[in-house]
Amino acid sequence: MKLENYEVHLPSYSIGSIIYDKIGPVCESYGKTVLVIGGEKALAAAYDKIKAAVDETNLVIIGKEIFGKDCTYQTVERLRSMKLYQLADMVFGVGGGKALDTVKCLCITDDKPVFTFPTIASNCAACTSVSIMYNEDGTFLKPHFFIRPAMHAFIDTEIIAKAPYQYLWAGIGDTYAKYYEATISSRDERLEHFTSLGVALSKMCRDPLLEYGPKAFADHKQKLCTYDVEQVILAIVVTTGIASIFLTKDFTPDYNSGLAHAIFYALTSYPVIEERHLHGEVVGFGVLLALLVDQQYEEFEKVYELNRSINLPVSLEQIEISEEQWKESMTRIPEMSDVKHYPYRVTPEMLDAAMTKLKERVKKDE
Repeated sequence: MKLENYEVHLPSYSIGSIIYDKIGPVCESYGKTVLVIGGEKALAAAYDKIKAAVDETNLVIIGKEIFGKDCTYQTVERLRSMKLYQLADMVFGVGGGKALDTVKCLCITDDKPVFTFPTIASNCAACTSVSIMYNEDGTFLKPHFFIRPAMHAFIDTEIIAKAPYQYLWAGIGDTYAKYYEATISSRDERLEHFTSLGVALSKMCRDPLLEYGPKAFADHKQKLCTYDVEQVILAIVVTTGIASIFLTKDFTPDYNSGLAHAIFYALTSYPVIEERHLHGEVVGFGVLLALLVDQQYEEFEKVYELNRSINLPVSLEQIEISEEQWKESMTRIPEMSDVKHYPYRVTPEMLDAAMTKLKERVKKDE
């Protein structure tokens, strides 16, 4: 049998409270001029520290730009047309998932060196080779895959520890989802070496969160960067990012997504999700339903108890979705691209039965 040709680029990263000291050694070989692009709050939290570190190098920051609001192709084109972008040898992307995904889509497409500076630990965007693209109205459009991730991720634990605790809280939900979605999506298949690595690695997206998650959540609420917090940050930003790269085949989300994400993206049709709730928060709720659909009742109990312990949602009311909206979503979820590569066809009847079981479990705790 002829083996497929494939190419894998793994993320490079540094982590610590004074990790910006590595900017010079890591970045100077890529040029001299730097454009910093990020979210407004992220730049307020990290720009001064980045600039102080850059001032000790041979690099020069030629501009600072707020990326926009959503990761859209229109936003990417606006940034691409900027004179400062054209003059910059490299871009530093600063912020959360949407800011980092925007600079990745901008720079990797143009083969311009881009470095990520996550200021929150809510997702793995700093280390992945995909950008999640949205429509101008804030609804999900599609994943946009690249051949490589950013050149390097600088994960400053001091800055992340000072960020609002809700981001790490939501990141926990998005991260354990990777394990369950990867193992279900790959079930009963003969896997390529790199996909097998991704599935095996995805276990590290679940285990540290079950072990360290509650303590990390409590510590982070106090703005502390303890060992538990660092382990959860690594799982959210790095482990999930690496697993994501291995689980993506031929630029399609074959093993990299699943029912939990299908539920999230279907629910983005309702403005309340994007306006008042975080990605990982809703995905973490979706995992509960995915496990019930898959009849993994022991794993459901583990995740249910973790969600309860840190107040991740276990009910529609907690994500402000009505029964009518859920019933309407049940007809769209089975058609989402995230469940196209599933070992069975998800049906509205399965989703309805899972929701009934979830409500029964919640009622026991009332």
